Amino acid sequence: MSFKLAIVGKGGVGKTFLAGTLARLFAKDGKNVLAIDADPNLNLHATLGGISKTKMKNLTPIREMKDLIEERTGVPAGTSGMFVLNPKVDDIPDKYHVKSEDGVKLIVLGTIKTAGGGCICPESALLRALLSHIILHRDEVVIIDFYAGLEHLGRGTSKGVDAMIIVVEPGTRSLDLAKRINSLAASLGVPRRYFVGNRISNKQEEEFLLNSSKELELELLGLIPYDTEVIQSDIKGIAPIDFAPECPALVAIQNIKEILEKKLASQ
Repeated sequence: MSFKLAIVGKGGVGKTFLAGTLARLFAKDGKNVLAIDADPNLNLHATLGGISKTKMKNLTPIREMKDLIEERTGVPAGTSGMFVLNPKVDDIPDKYHVKSEDGVKLIVLGTIKTAGGGCICPESALLRALLSHIILHRDEVVIIDFYAGLEHLGRGTSKGVDAMIIVVEPGTRSLDLAKRINSLAASLGVPRRYFVGNRISNKQEEEFLLNSSKELELELLGLIPYDTEVIQSDIKGIAPIDFAPECPALVAIQNIKEILEKKLASQ
């Protein structure tokens, strides 16, 4: 079974931890997995394991490949004017990726560095076309680590996303942002939208998120507890799934994965 997942949330909420760990778990099941880093912080590689700093240093984000952008769109990066709106992109995923030790292929998109992120420029055209191709035409498990804005997603592309998971922390600010993300995703036509609570440290926080499901108009997939093992893995620079695979946070994500698979298989 192949499917496309978008993991969304504000920076620091733990969405990259969830995205990378899910990618690893699906790869361990023998699935072909393509992970896409579309977050400005570019940290997805750290959760995948087996991708060295040297590999990442040599991997240029697609958005910064000036020669490629000019070759495919017909104009230099950073310019306006007439350019190809639907450039050739089908060869890019297999050419410009690095691979984790579990076989997860990682592509780093990069971000549009203008106010609002939605520039009409060749870089944007290439990224949108690439993401559209990956979502609509690649026969594999695709997991996209998005930030809150979803600028790379167009209406047609978003309908090819099988599910979107919004990661939230206990608190009204995180909840308010989740509402805005959900509204934006709904307007784009994303068919199935869920949320996951992260860093739950007590019963009060758990109840807060359980009670928030109706307010968010989202189904809760699961709650990930606050886990010092995850913090220690970050300090040591080791992917959490390698550092402490049986810790409570990893067990919770394994449960989320299994629930998600059942929902995708039944719809």
